[in-house]
This record gives sequence, structure tokens and C-alpha cells, in this order.
Amino acid sequence: MTTLPLMPKATAVWLIERTALSFGQIAEFCGMHPLEVQAIADGEVAHGIVGYDPIANRQLTQEEITRCEANSDAKLKILSHNNPVKRRSKGARYTPVAKRHDRPDGIAFLLRNFPQLSDQEVVKLLGTTKDTIAKVRNKQHWNTPNIKPRDPVTIGLCSQTDLNAAVQAATLRLERAGQEIPQPPAELNDYAEPERTGEE
Repeated sequence: MTTLPLMPKATAVWLIERTALSFGQIAEFCGMHPLEVQAIADGEVAHGIVGYDPIANRQLTQEEITRCEANSDAKLKILSHNNPVKRRSKGARYTPVAKRHDRPDGIAFLLRNFPQLSDQEVVKLLGTTKDTIAKVRNKQHWNTPNIKPRDPVTIGLCSQTDLNAAVQAATLRLERAGQEIPQPPAELNDYAEPERTGEE
């Protein structure tokens, strides 16, 4: 089982900002895809995430970073005495109770932005049910007035790596079947926040 650093995305943010490591080296160390690391560097994802210092938190040494900066083929090695995070094995996803109220927001985001995902793929990603997905889609969910599409990665319901893999698999599945890849609608106001009037 591969060992990941604590707070992988925040660690990637810190490594991008503070080191000369390649995107591939950072991706390998943090359990991410190089394109995801590049998107963080370009400011496309991970908005507002504060970098997590792996040196101060005893996950890496400066010597190890320097060694890998000098050789782009070298791989960062996490300090073994840490309390590492283990990469999740395949299987049903468990969603903590505290985050379950966020799932309709995550479902709405996926339905809006990734229409190529099947209900089963959304179930697997977010640990939800087809019934809940149908209710969010048809606006029959009990909390529909308060549902706002939010990136499930940002709210901790799934990893960016898992989301990327699911979207890629869904796209390939449709391409193999000769079907057109559906695009997100031009109008994304189904669950839009009301405009602020300035009278608050």
C-alpha cells in the first residue's frame, strides 16, 4: 500500500510554491495526477488552500527535497516515523456523518458539470444512492431550495484523482459506444445563489 503525506493537496500547494520540484515528482509524492498538480500551479483548482509544510510537519527533510530538485527522475521519500495516510483501497466509499449533508451539493455539481457520469459512477464517487441522485436531478429533494452545486473535492467527499478517473472512464465508455459526449449546459443557474442586494 502506497504511503501518502498528511493533507496531500495542501502539501502539493506548498511544494509548488516553495520548491523547484517537477509536477511529476510532486504528483507522485502526493498521490495525484501531474495534470492536477499543474492545474493547482495554474490556479485552476485548490483556491484558498493554504500550503501544508511537510518539513515542519516531519514528512520530508530539506535534504530530500534538495536531492530531488537536482534530479528530476528522483522520487521523494516520506519520513517513515510519521503517522502516514494510507491510500484508500477499492471498495464502497464511506462518507463521515458530518459531511453527509454536503452530498446533495456535490451531486448537483457533478450532474451540472459532468453530465457524462452515469448514476452508478456518481454513487461510487460520493457514497450516495441512485434515489438521492434522482431527487436532486428532478428537484424533488427535501432540501432543494438550499442545494448549491459545490465541488465534491473541495468539500471533502472525494479526491480529485478519483473524480478525474471517473470522468475519464465515463468519457471513454461513451466514445467506445459511439455516443456524443454531453457538455455542461450553457445556463448554470438551476441552483444559483440569489443576487446580493447590498441591503444586508
